[in-house]
Amino acid sequence: MAEGNDGRLDELSGRVGYVSGRVDEMSKRIDDLSERVDQGFTHMNARFDSLQRTLLQLGGVMSAALLGLIATQI
Repeated sequence: MAEGNDGRLDELSGRVGYVSGRVDEMSKRIDDLSERVDQGFTHMNARFDSLQRTLLQLGGVMSAALLGLIATQI
């Protein structure tokens, strides 16, 4: 009877080892995905900063043009 239990314990140990390996693999994949998402957000933030700078410059140019137009009409 002990041999039967030993065999079942060995089988269980093998399954636990397999699951542990799969969990480690998934953990690495999640870490890689997390890094890629962080890089994507960094890139997006840079693009939004660039857009904001462009909009502020455009607002300044539009204000100057409007003031120039008003000044020439007075």
